Amino acid sequence: MRDALGDHLVSLWRFALILSRRRDTAEDLVQATCVRALERADQYQPGTRLDRWLFAILHSIWLNEIRARRVRAGAGTVDAELALVFDGGEATETNILAAQVLSAIGALSDGQREAVLLVYAEGYAYREAAALLGVPVGTIMSRLAAARERLAGLKDE
Repeated sequence: MRDALGDHLVSLWRFALILSRRRDTAEDLVQATCVRALERADQYQPGTRLDRWLFAILHSIWLNEIRARRVRAGAGTVDAELALVFDGGEATETNILAAQVLSAIGALSDGQREAVLLVYAEGYAYREAAALLGVPVGTIMSRLAAARERLAGLKDE
């Protein structure tokens, strides 16, 4: 399990960053996911997709964090643009476009952001994303359609 986790860290971090919109929170989520996966490695069913199991753990931890924040009341979020770090190198134009895209994705509703990341960035099938998030497939399709409509304005700009 320990060796297999390393293959999924980048995807987990990307998902955590989309959910939390904060680098530090994303890192904490990934770390908590890895700890829980190691602690509960016996619950993983060999032959199934490890990444799907890890994403489900991360999503569960995130939902618990959201509930805890509501109880504590006061922890805010940071815009996606502030979560990016630019090195000022030769790819400035690409980084600007990436910041615009991430900002637009960050402006989507939580459900739309989750669906966009899982389906478009991580390559999950609609059914897989629906199962991971615990929603019907039609909900994923609806969220993606709404997200595409909102993001279509970027293309014109």
